[in-house]
Amino acid sequence: MNPFEDRKFVILGIFFTVCLIFVGRLFYIQVVDESYELSANNQALRRVPQYPVRGLVYDRHGQLLVYNEAAYDLMVIPRQVGVIDTASFCELLGIVDTTFDNKMAKAKKFSRYKASVFEKQIPADQWAEISEKLYQYPGFYGEKRTLRKYPESVAANILGYISEVNPSDLDKDSYYRMGDYVGKLGLEKEYEKELRGVRGVRVQMVDVHNRVKGSFSDGEYDTLPISGENLISTIDRDLQVYGEKLMQNKRGSIVAIEPKTGEILAMITAPSYDPNLLVGRPRNENYKALQANDSLNPLFNRAINAQYRPGSIFKIVQSLVALDEGVITENTRFHCNRGIINCHGSHSYDDLVGAIQHSCNPYFWNVYKKLVQRGKYDNIFRDAAYGVDIWQRRVKQFGFGVELKTDLPNIKKGLVPGVEYYNRWYGERRWAFSTIYSNSIGEGEMLVVPIQMANLAAIIANKGYFYTPHLIKSIGRDSVKRTEFTTKNETDVDAKYFEPVTEAMYKVVNEAGGTARRARIDSIIVCGKTGTVQNDKWPDHSVFIAFAPMDDPKIAIAVYVEYSDFGGTWAAPIASLMIEQYLTGEIKRLDKEKRITDAIFLDIYEGKK
Repeated sequence: MNPFEDRKFVILGIFFTVCLIFVGRLFYIQVVDESYELSANNQALRRVPQYPVRGLVYDRHGQLLVYNEAAYDLMVIPRQVGVIDTASFCELLGIVDTTFDNKMAKAKKFSRYKASVFEKQIPADQWAEISEKLYQYPGFYGEKRTLRKYPESVAANILGYISEVNPSDLDKDSYYRMGDYVGKLGLEKEYEKELRGVRGVRVQMVDVHNRVKGSFSDGEYDTLPISGENLISTIDRDLQVYGEKLMQNKRGSIVAIEPKTGEILAMITAPSYDPNLLVGRPRNENYKALQANDSLNPLFNRAINAQYRPGSIFKIVQSLVALDEGVITENTRFHCNRGIINCHGSHSYDDLVGAIQHSCNPYFWNVYKKLVQRGKYDNIFRDAAYGVDIWQRRVKQFGFGVELKTDLPNIKKGLVPGVEYYNRWYGERRWAFSTIYSNSIGEGEMLVVPIQMANLAAIIANKGYFYTPHLIKSIGRDSVKRTEFTTKNETDVDAKYFEPVTEAMYKVVNEAGGTARRARIDSIIVCGKTGTVQNDKWPDHSVFIAFAPMDDPKIAIAVYVEYSDFGGTWAAPIASLMIEQYLTGEIKRLDKEKRITDAIFLDIYEGKK
């Protein structure tokens, strides 16, 4: 018997098994799995992105702030572009020959075989004429996009803008592809993931002339885009429009908040710009022009990014901290000794309410001294460090020196200087109250942001607590609201200490000797506090915070007008008009309104006066 006889059956079995595997694999590839067919058809298919509709933005009453308008990107596949009449093509698009050459060179550099954008964001009315003649130019086709549009030319710094993704955006989020658009500032950036939706795709069959011959495989491989979520903002559009009107030809900001919720009713920064300037084909040129305006800087949101000394409005915080720390009572009196620090008015020996009403500087010089030099230690420097440490901690509970976690990106936090700051600046145990007393009246190293000032007004209206100021009431159909905006923040100041402060703020506006009589409204009880922030070479800044009505506050507000002098002269009447507009829906004091709208302070800053 041949010993190798059985081996041939083994070898035949192996060959048979291999053949069976190959046949099965070929059957799977050709009959079951269509991916190889798709790969083979790649040269005859075009995958057209289906961009989702970006979510809309409404004001608190359902009025539209941002909507979408149809636009088109003109795409090009360089390999498919034959000999065309360049002159007529350029005339159709409104470009010159050199622009055409540059755009084609850029497209070829990207890829000769893949589509890229030749001309971006062509408005629908222009596209209608272009699309009728596009068949004459093989290799070119359109992709539908949308443009953001603004029915009212307001709130530009709140809403922000969108622009094409850059390499950094692509690295941060794998969702994006070249040619996508992303929120770059304001609410567009903060709520990008909610607004953007989900991209879809349509697979089309095209012939050798790049003409669409229909949907591939009856649309089996198409996916529908998912629209972005709509946002309901906290903004009152009419109040926002009115505030921007009042701040024309001025530098500064207005922030108005609903105290019970922390919802921002209006946020004005001046100068500002028309948000429609940063939309469509002219966007890049307009953006460069806005950036080049260094003296006015309309792209800068002063309401959340400008850091100022607070001036006399900070006397409110000093009062509440000192009362709660027990270093004074509401009956504590100090002589208005103008030899230690300058003051104004005819008062001479006020209690706390009178000192706030008259904005007495020597009074708060003494209050701050009691907060800093507490007599805990015999060494004056060590004692000052002990006092400042407590003072800094208590002041930060009012939202100063910390970043308010609102829903606008890149908000500044200001500065509440503490022991570490002064040790670094002066040296350890080389400073005391006499070194830093300017903080007593808000003129030292303290820095605040306007949104923090409005939040202070809300805290007083609420008698000791606040909800983080925010701009969005709800997201999408389910009215979702971020949980951090429904969390109560406490100052730990006993509510009883807000009574004398509120009484004083009432007198500031409504009684003789008050520094904000221009803020008085006959039908509404307004409580407020003025501030005048010193400048070395320019007129002072005008500052005012307020809330109203006194017994059931519905609005808290801060106004900061740069280079305009006394707080009661300009900031106070602006706040008063805003309160009247919001609570009554109309302005009856037209003479006061005209005085504000006619006022121009930009030329003071620019050195023209």
